[in-house]
Amino acid sequence: MKIGIDARWIFPEITGIGSYTQELIRHLALVDNQNEYILYYQHDAVRQRTRAYAELDQHANFRERLIPYGPFSARSQIQFPGEIRRDGLDIYHSTNFMMPFPGFPANRRGKTACIVTIHDLIPLLFPEHTPKALKSRFHGVYRWVMRQVGQRADLILTVSESSKRDIIEHMHVPPERVKAIYEGVSDRFVPVPRRPRDEKVILYVGRLDPYKNVVGLLRAFNRLRREGQVNCRLRLIGPPDDRYPDVKQLIDAEGLRTHIEGPAYASGEELLDAYQQADLFVLPSLYEGFGLPVLEAMACGTPVICSNRASLPEVAGDAAVLVDPTDETELLGALRRVLTDEGFADSLRQKSLARAAQFSWLRTAQETIAQYQEMR
Repeated sequence: MKIGIDARWIFPEITGIGSYTQELIRHLALVDNQNEYILYYQHDAVRQRTRAYAELDQHANFRERLIPYGPFSARSQIQFPGEIRRDGLDIYHSTNFMMPFPGFPANRRGKTACIVTIHDLIPLLFPEHTPKALKSRFHGVYRWVMRQVGQRADLILTVSESSKRDIIEHMHVPPERVKAIYEGVSDRFVPVPRRPRDEKVILYVGRLDPYKNVVGLLRAFNRLRREGQVNCRLRLIGPPDDRYPDVKQLIDAEGLRTHIEGPAYASGEELLDAYQQADLFVLPSLYEGFGLPVLEAMACGTPVICSNRASLPEVAGDAAVLVDPTDETELLGALRRVLTDEGFADSLRQKSLARAAQFSWLRTAQETIAQYQEMR
């Protein structure tokens, strides 16, 4: 088969969806030398970086094309279907929800099969949790887009059973057209000895959207610090976002600036080092489609506290402390216990390593290829 993967979702700064796309490409190359792949990029620097990371020079069945417009542009709707036709694709796979609608007829199979990965339905289900995002500000347009995706995609891949249920229920897609394939953990996430220091480090990795509940984490952290039992600081890794000033306002109002690092973007070795050196990782989200940072922290042997909502219990299993993200006192108690009870923290570390080992990008790639084969 000739399979096209829309790699325009890998941006110069790697996001969760960009990481998913990059890892999928790398591991498809490792396990599939039968099918021909065409990778579509918008930026040549991203193409070169991904090519090096996936070692595509060693895989002659992968070739690349530059498309001088993004997946949300009008040109992508007007011109990209022609590119797909000219390349004679058997399958087009968009690794995020947007697709070139004119290239794929509604409610029937076209010449090229279309697969779309939908990671979550947060803007559809909880627009109040992403109030400044374009998908929430233009909620009617987003709903129309998702309805079109549901009608035109021959198969929807998603990353958890929780997200699969949401897609079936809220997009009204038949269950046989939705498949959950878990994400994996890169083999670079491994434990190393922690550098000696006088204070405990609590780590958060993610965006600042309200559904991430960073404000709730800050409040619990402030109470923990005021108790005086634990000398600790909080590191926030993620892109600063002026649309959501609540985090900065709370830090300033409570005089927390000297106890908090970030929020700031980190990638590559800096992000890996942050996971490896943290004493505790916390993800108190109100909703997650998967929650890959939980597994990345676990693979580094870092104890994890996360929400008991949506996909997170499915991903974390019994290897994390699960808390009600709306209960600040419960989160505070979990922070205190992990940071003061070394035996409990050690047991979480061992469970974390075992849990993370169950999630493999190779398996993600193999299960994705199996779905490609079903499209024949």
